[in-house]
Amino acid sequence: MRTRLAFTILGVSLALAGCSNKPLHEIRSNSAGPDEFLVLPVKPLTAPQDYDVLPAPTPGGSNLVDQNPTADAVAALGGRPAALDPSGGVPSSDGALVTTASRYGVPANTRQVVAAEDAEFRRTQGRLSGFKLFPVDRYSQVYRRQTLGPFEANAAFRRAGAETPTAPPANE
Repeated sequence: MRTRLAFTILGVSLALAGCSNKPLHEIRSNSAGPDEFLVLPVKPLTAPQDYDVLPAPTPGGSNLVDQNPTADAVAALGGRPAALDPSGGVPSSDGALVTTASRYGVPANTRQVVAAEDAEFRRTQGRLSGFKLFPVDRYSQVYRRQTLGPFEANAAFRRAGAETPTAPPANE
């Protein structure tokens, strides 16, 4: 009788563990479905000012309507996208971009400091056992108090009078 009860509890636990919701930081996909990142949106098509003076085709080169994230980042940071390499938009050196992005000061050892602080934070959050009978999301366990509730934050900004984008309704 006890064995039957133990197997029933184990079976119910396994069934419930399979119903868990994957968090956003788990970005791997086991799906064989279409890859939505293969198709990129392009910039709007524009008509040339003079059809008699068109640029020469560049086989394998960039297109006028292709996205150029590097140039967009340079423009957003106040730089000059025209200073980038015109053949592919990729700068020979990202020195100007890094200089502009760090104009208010950035410590040279930022990655090491953040990694050390994160390791210390996780260490102080408790000793989570390495033994796992079921898949456990240690990331969410450790950082649950630092998680931002998007619907609560959106409502707080709206109450404060800030313009916020539309959002899907909260699942209640």
